[in-house]
Amino acid sequence: MNRKLAIWLGSIVLALILLGGSLFVVKEGEYKVVLKFGEAVRVESSPGLYVKIPFIESVSVLPKYQMTYESNPTSILTKDKKPIIVDNYTVWRISNPQNFLKTVQTVGGGIQRIDEAVYNSVRRKLSEVNYDNIISENTARGNINDDITKDVSDAIIRDNYGIEIVDVRIKRTDLPESNKESVYNRMISDRQAIAARYLSEGDEESRKVTSKADRTATELLAQAEADAKKIIAQGEQEAAQIYNQAYGKDPEFYSFYRTLQSYVTTLNNEPVILLPIDSPYTRILLGK
Repeated sequence: MNRKLAIWLGSIVLALILLGGSLFVVKEGEYKVVLKFGEAVRVESSPGLYVKIPFIESVSVLPKYQMTYESNPTSILTKDKKPIIVDNYTVWRISNPQNFLKTVQTVGGGIQRIDEAVYNSVRRKLSEVNYDNIISENTARGNINDDITKDVSDAIIRDNYGIEIVDVRIKRTDLPESNKESVYNRMISDRQAIAARYLSEGDEESRKVTSKADRTATELLAQAEADAKKIIAQGEQEAAQIYNQAYGKDPEFYSFYRTLQSYVTTLNNEPVILLPIDSPYTRILLGK
């Protein structure tokens, strides 16, 4: 009885061991590659519970998500023979786990292949470009990044590593310490020259605007004076017409009015005047 119980318990334990060795779980964001005698026979990429043959098949885990590799700073000589330090990064992922295990085997091995391809491409591409185009934040810089990405991707696909290159970007370009001071001085000189040109152009534009404003003001004043003279002449003409019309209607009243005006002018400063007894002034003043 005890022997049967021991055999029964042993059978249960063996079954549990076999069951545990035959099941494996695939999590989100990972590949599980089933190996048979060291050779990849299938890949499970969807999350869930799977079965393998115990003791014959084993499972290797590989990341399914995108990874980023930052290359070590590299010294490059540009087309115009200027040494620069280039720092770049690569976004990549495993696209074919079976080929990946067959060729590079580990993530570290994949990074090594990527680093070699990136270094060769960056050195070749930047040696064809002048320094100013590399450091500028314009379309040329973007084209360089795109060209390097395509070049590295083609090299990786050609070697069939099971790797997909998503993007390669130049993160930083710097000068060796020995070259920085001379380049900075040249940049300062260039900026000062640009500032001087802007100031000169501003002064010239200011003179043009001032000259135009002065000319416009002179023209406006001349036109205003001409208009004023014309209005004064028209007013004097209308006044003369009114005087003539008034004189023509009642000459005696007009003569009397003009006489009163002469009194105002003559007696304004209270002078002493001697008048003949028979003068018009005397007759009017005496009420005759």
